[in-house]
Amino acid sequence: MKVTVLNYTGSVGKTVTASHLLAPRMNSAQIFAVESTNETSADLGLSVDQLRGEHFGRLFRELLTRDDAIVDVGASNIEDFLTHMMRYEGAHEEMSYFVLPVINTGKAQRETIKTVAALAELGVDPERVRILFNRVGASVEDEFPSILAYAAKTGEVRANPEAAIFENEVFELLADLRTTIADVLADQTDYRALLKAADRSDHVRISQLSNRHALRALAQPVDRQMNAAFTALFA
Repeated sequence: MKVTVLNYTGSVGKTVTASHLLAPRMNSAQIFAVESTNETSADLGLSVDQLRGEHFGRLFRELLTRDDAIVDVGASNIEDFLTHMMRYEGAHEEMSYFVLPVINTGKAQRETIKTVAALAELGVDPERVRILFNRVGASVEDEFPSILAYAAKTGEVRANPEAAIFENEVFELLADLRTTIADVLADQTDYRALLKAADRSDHVRISQLSNRHALRALAQPVDRQMNAAFTALFA
């Protein structure tokens, strides 16, 4: 499966989507970051091939040789990316899906609708355009009425309310530690035992160990929720 993650607006969770949701569930697919200014999955320690939107030709040739890939398109590069993709007839068909993360601000929802419309203009099949509701507080239906109404009215995008990532402090902790949920869960270190054995006067060591143990405790339920979101996203 090959997935492009994009949106005309920034700070909606494209890198979180690529690194925490998609990569662990897509055979550790190579991530191509089409980005020049913001954080990419490389900042979390993942293997990333970074390029700009104007380099679409190189990206297209790479995709032709792969069964699985994730293309993380930054907001600063989406115009160039779409413009250059148009020059290669049928290039968008090389992608299995286009995933649009969105948060519950008015601007983010408007820009997401703009992104959906741009993909529709390129001739992308609506079945291959999927909304991912990100940083959900409690209810997708209450927080994203514009997106849901647009999807129902136009049929240009699939917006499944179950395809949702809920607000959680774990993502900030992961960014601070430059790691991923998958890496946290793969770490078999017994931090509880190390805490018991640690010198009580070594406050730095105590803090590091307790933070790691707390991070794993947060990551486990989030990982299960990510499994459900991934299934719903591509249902």
